[in-house]
Order: sequence, then structure tokens, then C-alpha cells
Amino acid sequence: MNEATRCPCLSGLTYDVCCGPLHAGVARARTAEQLMRSRYSAFATGDPAYLLATWHPTTRPKDLELDETIRWYRLDIVATTAGTPFDTSGTVEFEAFRKGPGGAGSQHEVSSFVREDGQWFYVDGHR
Repeated sequence: MNEATRCPCLSGLTYDVCCGPLHAGVARARTAEQLMRSRYSAFATGDPAYLLATWHPTTRPKDLELDETIRWYRLDIVATTAGTPFDTSGTVEFEAFRKGPGGAGSQHEVSSFVREDGQWFYVDGHR
């Protein structure tokens, strides 16, 4: 991805200052929302390794295959609960929009996150 490209998470920042450093492993998400945005961007850029690395070990699948025919194009953060740099857990409610062979659609979810040893992890999500 071009460093000057707008970040897929639609934060308003470029990829190289938003989700890019997280994907490259040179920075960690400071909040649950930032991790949610970076995980969305990993879906949008096709980075299953990042998704697995940021998935809590108690709920992480052994492997993950992304559907290359799906194009994620918009993320709306609906609400957040806790998940600040001072919290150990939080939730992020979001809606992610996609296009694919079956047409357009969206995924609405409330995702749960925990912070352990200074690192945020995705635990699970409920629709």
C-alpha cells in the first residue's frame, strides 16, 4: 500500500501514520478502538497474520483465510465503552461495509477487547 494513501479505516490519516505502523509491528494500538480500526484495515489490505497476532490466544483460530473477492470499503464506529490506555477491557460497536460477488452488504458487531501487558487483543464479537 502506498504510504500516502488514505488509511482504509477512514480515520482521516494516511496509512503510513495510522494503521501501517501497527501492521508492520513497529507500534502497538493505544486503545481498543485503534486496534479495531487496525484490524478492519488488515481485512481491507488482506493481512491475516496481523489479525491472528492481535486475536486473544483463548479465542484465536488456528488459521485464517480471507476471501479475496470481498472488498471492504467503509468502517463506521458506532460506539465505544472503556478501552482507553488506562483500561484493561473495552468494547467497540461498528459497522463495516463490503462489496463482493454476492453484492454489497455490511457487518454490524460489538467487539470485545482486553489489554494484557500493555497490548490490546480482540476477544470476540457479537452481532
